[in-house]
Amino acid sequence: MDSYKFCNFFWRCTFFHNWITLSGQNLLGIGTNLKFVIENGGAYNDITPIRTTTSAGDITFSASNTTLSAAVTSTSATTIAITDATGFPISGKVLIGSEIVDYTGITNNTLTGCTRGASKLIANVSTSTTAATHSSGAAVTCFTILVTDSGHGATINDFVSFSEADALGGNFTADVMNQNYQIVSVDDVDTYTIVAKSFSDTTLKFTNVVSTSSDSGNGGNSVVGAYQITTTATSSTEIRGWGAASWGSGPMGTGETSTEVLRLWSQQNFSEDLVFGPRGGSIFYWDASLEGSLNERAVLLSSRANASDVPLMQNLILVSDINSFIFCFGTNTIGSTTQDPMLIRWTDIDSSVSWAVTSTSQAGFLRLSRGTEIVAAVQGRQEVLVWTNSSLYALQYVGFDNGVWGAQLVGDNISIASQNAVVYANGVAYWMGKDKFYKYDGRTQPLPCDLRKHVFTDFNTDQYTQVFGGSNEAFHEVWWFYCSSGVTDIDKYIVYNYLEEIWYYGSMARSAWLDSGLRNFPLAATYNSVLVNHEEGIDDNETGTTAAISSFITSSEFDLDDGHNFMLTSRVLPDVSFEGSTATNPVINMTLLGLASSGSGYNDPASESGVNTGTITRSATSPVEVYTTQIHTRVRGRQMSLKIASTSAGVQWQLGAPRLDMRPDGRR
Repeated sequence: MDSYKFCNFFWRCTFFHNWITLSGQNLLGIGTNLKFVIENGGAYNDITPIRTTTSAGDITFSASNTTLSAAVTSTSATTIAITDATGFPISGKVLIGSEIVDYTGITNNTLTGCTRGASKLIANVSTSTTAATHSSGAAVTCFTILVTDSGHGATINDFVSFSEADALGGNFTADVMNQNYQIVSVDDVDTYTIVAKSFSDTTLKFTNVVSTSSDSGNGGNSVVGAYQITTTATSSTEIRGWGAASWGSGPMGTGETSTEVLRLWSQQNFSEDLVFGPRGGSIFYWDASLEGSLNERAVLLSSRANASDVPLMQNLILVSDINSFIFCFGTNTIGSTTQDPMLIRWTDIDSSVSWAVTSTSQAGFLRLSRGTEIVAAVQGRQEVLVWTNSSLYALQYVGFDNGVWGAQLVGDNISIASQNAVVYANGVAYWMGKDKFYKYDGRTQPLPCDLRKHVFTDFNTDQYTQVFGGSNEAFHEVWWFYCSSGVTDIDKYIVYNYLEEIWYYGSMARSAWLDSGLRNFPLAATYNSVLVNHEEGIDDNETGTTAAISSFITSSEFDLDDGHNFMLTSRVLPDVSFEGSTATNPVINMTLLGLASSGSGYNDPASESGVNTGTITRSATSPVEVYTTQIHTRVRGRQMSLKIASTSAGVQWQLGAPRLDMRPDGRR
């Protein structure tokens, strides 16, 4: 596995889409919880749409400075008294001497919730400082800037770009002010806080900037702010109590419950352009044919020329293979601002902007009846497959005279884990439900799974939204990634090999997946803002440092002879190939795990199914190298399991058909 990094402020990638333009550009659309970017040749281009742009002069800035009103005598003090907190953000970062202090609140000119010896950013590197004592009267200066914009509508982590701002008078120059910033705290509906930074054109890196007493200006009367679409959380989180839902939504005096949902994107090509949007949000359009398009942001589809009756919101977008209809699933009816989670609308034939239903247009709509919301949709063979939370429909093109598109119920009383839980591979749709796996190959049916209990008894049901799947066509595999019980970041996977009809599982932290297709290798996103190529090389290079990939196979328990008598295994012919290894002397370990009887448990390691009692030595581990033709051992048991494992770098191995040399050894 090889890897390459992209800018770390893109945080949680949730969906990839890969396509090639008419000019031959191999583009990758990357949807995250913070931004939407397009990768082209290793460069990442921010095309995140703008939510709103202010008028000139609507925004003002304030930087504050003061002194300590009392000495700080302890390096662990979490409250710090200052002379005047006027203009200080309710939370922020200050410099006292050489120490950085983060604080979370202000009470009566006292900074509260202080983190001592906090860090600052120097050339993109977070550098820690040391907690110290400070004398009364010491200068307290801010890294943070208080931004005032009446009714800004922003939330923590949102991005805003400022232009036409003047210097504040000291270190906060015009270059510092006129940048793209991420909001670190929201004080109220009219104010929020950013952390000042400078940018180096030579190193292309950021460094935090601290104010001086001269930074007393407000940025002038011409400041313009462009707010990007609102960001979301990195996982689905239940919020309880006051502020959890809209005002008046719950019984008086009780508070309310809502869910903060991870942003899920859908993105599809319309010719060489991109149609995309976040679940529950607007539809955006990015024109790849424009000169300098990679430097241009996406725009609302409704803002394009000749747009008519474009849906206001959607839960899912798909472009059909037949005549390039754009579908919106879970959208509003024409003339309404209310979202209907079971409504489907589509454009006129080969149009991205014509949604008006007329006597001459093939634009239309239909509403599904089984279920309460549309969850997922994929293009199948001559049909569009649509999953509600309880059923599966097939949409088929029936022609202008018959209503354009018709829906047929092809599966009922089913479940689906998430929008991205469907994988279409080898002409079959596979998906993870909420308690089992399914497939559709013209008929909807459960997919037999030996590991069903293993997966669904160790599953965080609050994080169904994060479940995603992907194909690994080179190995005839379908992968699903999910959160295990009590975990809010994906940490587990399960694989179905549809050619051999076998299952296997493991642990791996990934947030998105894309099969090789138009690229040489499958691509995945990690939680460290790294994109990694899978199936490239034989070692793990996710962090930039080569490390071994721990690999193993453990067989099921099998009888020795007929399982009636004890058998003594004295020799093993391992049949292991190391072709493709880069290590000088590749080696694996082969372990024979004997059982006294079915379910009795192994002596080493312990078995989940039995108790380790008795005096029989039931296991033996031996190394296997390139030229190892046989292993001499002494293992007794009625049953046995065989494990082959590797923990060394540069080792690639393949198991053939090992053979055991054994003889009867009595019944006791």
